[in-house]
Amino acid sequence: MTCASCVGRVERGLKKVAGVQEASVNLATEQARVSFDPAQTDARTLIATVRDVGYEPITAELDLPITGMTCASCVGRVERALGKADGVLSASVNLATERAHVQYLPASTTPGQLRAVVRDAGYDVPDTAQGPSGADTQRAAREAEVLHLRSQVIFSAVFAVPLLLIAMLPMLWPALERSLMASVGMGAMNWVMLALAVPVQFGPGRRFYRLGWASLKHRSPDMNALVMIGTSAAFFYSLVVTLAPQIFPVGTAHVYYEASGVVITLILLGKYFEALAKGRSSEAMKSLLSLQPKEARVLRDGEERLLPVDDVQVGDTLRVLPGESIPLDGEVLSGQSYVNESMITGESVPIQKTGGAAVIGGTLNGNGALTLKATRVGNDTALAQIIKLVETAQGSKPPIQGLADKVVAVFVPVVLVIAAVTFAVWLLLGGEGALSQALINMVAVLIIACPCAMGLATPVSVMVGTGKAAELGVLFKSGTALEGLQATQVIALDKTGTLTRGQPELTDLTLVSGFERGEVLRLVASAEQDSEHPIARAIVDAAKREGLSLSAPESSQAVPGFGLEAVVDATRVQVGADRYMSKLGLGLADFGAQAEQLGDEGKSPLYVALNGQLAAILAVADPIKDGSREAVAALHRQGLKVAMITGDNVRTAQAIARQLGIDQVQAEVLPGDKAKAVRALQEGGQKVAFVGDGINDAPALAQADVGLAIGTGTDVAVETADVVLMSGDLRGVPNALALSRTTLRNIRLNLFWAFAYNALLIPVAAGVLIPAFGIRLSPVLAAAAMGFSSVFVLTNALRLRGFKPPLPPSAPKLQPGDHDGQLVTT
Repeated sequence: MTCASCVGRVERGLKKVAGVQEASVNLATEQARVSFDPAQTDARTLIATVRDVGYEPITAELDLPITGMTCASCVGRVERALGKADGVLSASVNLATERAHVQYLPASTTPGQLRAVVRDAGYDVPDTAQGPSGADTQRAAREAEVLHLRSQVIFSAVFAVPLLLIAMLPMLWPALERSLMASVGMGAMNWVMLALAVPVQFGPGRRFYRLGWASLKHRSPDMNALVMIGTSAAFFYSLVVTLAPQIFPVGTAHVYYEASGVVITLILLGKYFEALAKGRSSEAMKSLLSLQPKEARVLRDGEERLLPVDDVQVGDTLRVLPGESIPLDGEVLSGQSYVNESMITGESVPIQKTGGAAVIGGTLNGNGALTLKATRVGNDTALAQIIKLVETAQGSKPPIQGLADKVVAVFVPVVLVIAAVTFAVWLLLGGEGALSQALINMVAVLIIACPCAMGLATPVSVMVGTGKAAELGVLFKSGTALEGLQATQVIALDKTGTLTRGQPELTDLTLVSGFERGEVLRLVASAEQDSEHPIARAIVDAAKREGLSLSAPESSQAVPGFGLEAVVDATRVQVGADRYMSKLGLGLADFGAQAEQLGDEGKSPLYVALNGQLAAILAVADPIKDGSREAVAALHRQGLKVAMITGDNVRTAQAIARQLGIDQVQAEVLPGDKAKAVRALQEGGQKVAFVGDGINDAPALAQADVGLAIGTGTDVAVETADVVLMSGDLRGVPNALALSRTTLRNIRLNLFWAFAYNALLIPVAAGVLIPAFGIRLSPVLAAAAMGFSSVFVLTNALRLRGFKPPLPPSAPKLQPGDHDGQLVTT
C-alpha cells in the first residue's frame, strides 16, 4: 500500500465480504484488523480478497515434526485441529514423514501457539522444532521491502541520470546542442533516450502498472494509477515521436523520456525514504519486543534444557540465573532474589522475590537464582498484553482521520478530471506545440497530486505518539483515546489508591513525658496484632518495620464504639478515640491542639493509655502518593480543573484536597454513584477524564469521556479504561495529556501540509502561472515535490520521539541496547 486511496480500497474490499462486521486498515503499520463472523467467512477468504484488490498479505510457513501419529485418523485429527486455529490458512500433515506443513498469518498466531494446538490434540512436537515469531516475520518482510526499494532506486538511477543529462544539458548549453545535432542528429538522440527509458519504464516501473491497473479495475484509482497514467502518457507520446516524427508539425516533435524515467526514479526514491522513516517510527515497538527473552531454561525429565519461550507450557518449571531476564510470567517455587520490574511497573526499586511471589516476564533478575512455575505463556503474559495494547492503539484511527478519509475518497477521481480538463484546455489554447504542452501539464498534475502524504498524515503520528507514550509508561488503547484526552477540561480523581497509597500507615506518635517510643509502639502493636482492622494493621506493620518483637496478648477484648483493651506482658493497654479516654477519666487537654491539627490533615487521631495512665497520641492515615502534588499542580498549569470523587468522609476529603490544591470535592459518594458524579461534572458539555484504580471505579471510568486506570489497580479498572498508567504514579496523567496535545498538533500540521500542498501545487502544475509569469512545473519537479511531501509528513511525525514530558516520569524510558535490550530507569 502506498497512499490513502490504497487504504480505502482494501477497507472497502474487506467490508464487502459476507460476515465482515468491521475492517480498519492502517498505512503506517501496514496492517488490517478485521472483525468477522467465522460461520460466514474465514481468513482464507479475507486473504483472497486482499489479493484480489491488488495487494499481498504477509504470510509465513512452518514445518512441524510430530510424534505419536499412528494412522490416517491421527493425520485427520491434527489437520482439523490446526485448521481451526486462528490465523491458519492451510495445514497438511504427512504420516510417512511425521511432519505438518502449515501456512499461517504471523500477525494472528505464532509457531509456539501452533505447537500447543498439536499438543492439545494429543500428539507431541519435539523441542527442536523452530520457527520465526510473528514479529520476526513481519520485520523481515519490511526489511526485505526496504532492500527491494533500494535496489530498484539504484537500478532506475543508473538509466535515469544519463537520460536526464542527455535531455537537459543541451538545453542549458546551446553550444553542446548545436554540436550534437550536427554530429549525431535528433533522431539518433531520441533512440538513445528510448533505450535508456525502457528499462526504467518496464522494470521498476512495472509495479505502478500492476497496482495501478488493479485500482482502475476496482474503480478506485489511487497513486499508482496516477503515476501509471502520467508516465505512460509521457513515454508513449515520446515513442510515437521517435517512430514517426513526420506526423507532428515542424519544430514540435519533442520527446519526454526523461519525464517518465526520472519521475519513476524519484517516486521510488521517495518510497524508499518513507520505508526508512516508517522503520524509525516503530522503534518503541521494537524495544518492547526486545524485552521478551527468546529462550528459557526449562526443567523437564530431570534435566535442564534451553528451549524457545514459545515451547514453554503452563506449569513448566523454569530456572532463572542471576542477571538473566525472566522469560515468562510465573510464581517463585524456590530461591530468593531482587527483581527489577521498572520496565513493566515503573517501580525503580527492585522488588524482593521469595517463594510464592509472582514474577513478570521481561523483568530483570538480580543476584539470586530463582526456580519458577510458568503461570502465563504466549499471548497471555503481561508483556504480550502490553504489546497488544500498543499495537492496537497504533493500528486504530482517531476521529480526526475521518476528515482525511472523506477527502481521499473523492480526491483521485477529481484529480483525473482536473488532469483531463488541463489536457483539453492546453490542447485548445496552447497554440504551436499545444499537444506537447497539454501532455506535460497533464502529467505534472497527475504526479503532483499523489495522495501519499494524506494517507500518512494521521497514522504515522498516532504510531509514533503511542509508541512514545509506552516509553513513558502510558498505554493508550486506541487513537480515539489519544485524541479525546487532549480535549479534556476536567480531570476527576479517585482518592484511595489513586491520590493516596490505599494502605493506612502510622504517621504520628507523640508521647507523654516519661514513656519510651519503642516500648509504647510494641505494646500497642502486640495488643492489635490479632485484629484485621486497617488501622490495627497499620500499627502492627509500623512496629515490624522498626524491628520490634511483639508479644502475644494475655487477654484482649474490643470495647464496642470506643476501642480496644488488652493485657500485654502484664501491662494493661487501652487504645481508642477521645471518647474512650473520657470514659476512662483521662484528660486530653495537653493533646488538644495536636488532635485538631491531625484532624485537619485528614488523619485519624487515637490515644493510648498504659495501666490507666495517658501515654501517647498516635495518628493513622492513608498517605498521599509520591508525585500526587506535582501531578495536580501540573494539571493546573495545563489549564484543567481538578476534582476529587471519593467515598471518604467530608472532613478527610477536604483535608486531602487542601494539601493537594484540588478545586472541587465530592465526598461520601457511594460506589454505585461515582458514575453519577462524573455525569454531574459533564453537565454543560465539559469533557471529563476520570482516573481510578478499583473495581468500584469501573462505572465512572466507563462514564467519563476518557477513563485512565492506574496499572497497579484491579483488572476490571484496567479493562474498562481507555488509557492505562503502568505505574501507580499520577505524574503519568499530565504527561499523557501533554503527549496527547502534542500528537494532535502534529497530526493537524501534517493534514494541513498534505491538503495545502495539493491545493497550492495542482493549479501550478496545471499551468495557471504560465500565461502571466511563464512559470511551469515540470513532471520531474512534480515528482520530487510529491516525494518531499511524504517525507516531510514522516519527518514531522518522528519529531514526537523527542517529546519531553512536563514531569519526570516514574516509568522508565525504553533504551534499546542497554542491558541487552532491557528497559532501564533514567
